This record gives sequence, C-alpha cells and structure tokens, in this order.
Amino acid sequence: MTASADAIGRAESVLRAACGDRLRTRFMLAPLTTFRIGGPAALFLEPESESDLVAVSEAVRETAIPFAILGKGSNVLVADAGFEGLVLRLGRGYRWSARDGDRLTAGGSMPLPALAGVALSHGLTGLEFGVAIPASLGGAVTMNAGAHGGELSDVLESVDAFGLSEGATRRIAASEAGFAYRRSSLPPDTVVIGATVRLSPGERSEIRGHMDEAREWRRRTQPLAEPNCGSVFTNPPGDHAARLIEEAGAKGLRVGNASVSTKHANFIVAGDGASAADVVSLIGEVRDLVRERSGVRLEPEVRVIGDLDLATR
Repeated sequence: MTASADAIGRAESVLRAACGDRLRTRFMLAPLTTFRIGGPAALFLEPESESDLVAVSEAVRETAIPFAILGKGSNVLVADAGFEGLVLRLGRGYRWSARDGDRLTAGGSMPLPALAGVALSHGLTGLEFGVAIPASLGGAVTMNAGAHGGELSDVLESVDAFGLSEGATRRIAASEAGFAYRRSSLPPDTVVIGATVRLSPGERSEIRGHMDEAREWRRRTQPLAEPNCGSVFTNPPGDHAARLIEEAGAKGLRVGNASVSTKHANFIVAGDGASAADVVSLIGEVRDLVRERSGVRLEPEVRVIGDLDLATR
C-alpha cells in the first residue's frame, strides 16, 4: 500500500505544524536497519512524547496515509524503492526505565539488552535472555521476542499501547495481548510506548554468568560482523529452521549479493551492494529447497516495509 502525493502532502502539513523540523522527508531507512538495505521513507518522525503521537494519529486518520513502526531495525527488510508513507521510530523521550520492587517499567525505545542490564544492576533475574536480542522493548513486545529458552511473554505483566486509530494510550494486561511464538495479537496500529516486566530476586553473579553465556553463544554462532536481520524463519514445531536449511543444502546459497550465512543457516547476510530484491529471491529459493527436501514450508519472521511480498512461494 502506498499513499498518494496529496495524502503525503496533507500528512506532512499536520505533522509539520506539531513537530516542526523534526519531521523529515525522503529519509533514508537503510542506516536504521541491521540489514543496511532499503530506500527512503516519504515521511519520517521520531515521536518524543504523547503529544507527538496524538499529531501522528490525527495525520493518519485524516489522510489514511500508510505507516510503519521501527524499533532497533532488526527483523526488518525495507524495499529498495523505500516506503511511500510515514515511518515512526520512538525517540529518546521513550528511552527510560524505573524499578518498583521486582517490577521494571521501561519506555518503548529502551533497548532490550540495556533493560537486561538494568535488571542485573538491581539483582533481578528472568530477563537474562534479552541481552542477546538486538531489539527495542517496543519491538520485542510486538513480536514476543525470545532466545535461550525464554521469551518476553514469560515475564511481561502489562503493555502501554498508543492506538493510532483512537489517538489514546491504554494499558493492556499481558494475558490479553494474545502472545504466542514470535507474535502477539496487538492491533497493527499499536505503538508500544512502554511495558512492565515482573522479575524475581537473584544473585548478581549468577545473573551475570547467564548473560555472559548468552553473549558468548551469540558471538560464536551468529554472523555478527556482517549485515543481517537476525533469524529469517521461525522454527517449525519440534524442529529448527537452521537444521532444515542446512539439510536441504542451502547453507552458503547466494542470490546477487545476499547469501545464506555459513555460520548460521537461518541468517541471511547482505554483502556490499545487496538489495532487498536479492534477499526476497533468496528467501524464496531457500523455502523451495527446504520444502522439496523435507516437506516443511518455512515461514519468514522478517517484517517488511514497502512493496515486498515474502509469502508468494
């Protein structure tokens, strides 16, 4: 879905009146993603307060401009042509944390590894897995991010969600957010502006040890030095996507300047000059090979921004 020039212009007027020069036009998105791929957003804004989000809500409702929400830019693939709409990324006003006993509350732009560090500093256990997930808290909540046998819904108590359709914030109990493996049922117009996790007291030395193990495992098994988006496919029930990809002989497979990592088969790495089109084609080829070999249809967990379709094969 793309917006007309008229809709973009009207949305720009609404947002410019509220946010001034903080609203950017034709803003390149590639540097904001871990893939380092993709074109510009017609409009880009980093909301710093609820008043900014109210203005965004007004612009979206008045113009029906399509929008996308970025966190830390992992798990995202931006189209080469960019996005003819509005892209939001919560600003520093939403990067904060506070403790109340065994609860931590934080803003949506707080990096999950940093929040895991806050938990460590207070001797609270349960969030150690977050140190290995390069996501903002908002993005991690939206996709129920997880690693090392833990996922956010295990410790999440509530979500503070700003709905762009209604222009207001409401608190949603974790039990009502429809969490499942790598997904939630939060409405697509939801901006997660904060969340509360409930943890348990623990020994700092043990917490630190678990975090060090998670970091070391990530360093040893993932292609951290190369642009990638994290895991490309969700794990099918009772199996691992990486094992199926390797068994199908797709490890190292290349399309254009994108290739399946030789370090971890469920990662695609972007070489110099790689395009989103290269990545999409490679995802399709990997899915075909796995389906031919094992009969399993792998499902991408990568979120796309722009005119891309990962579900056609």
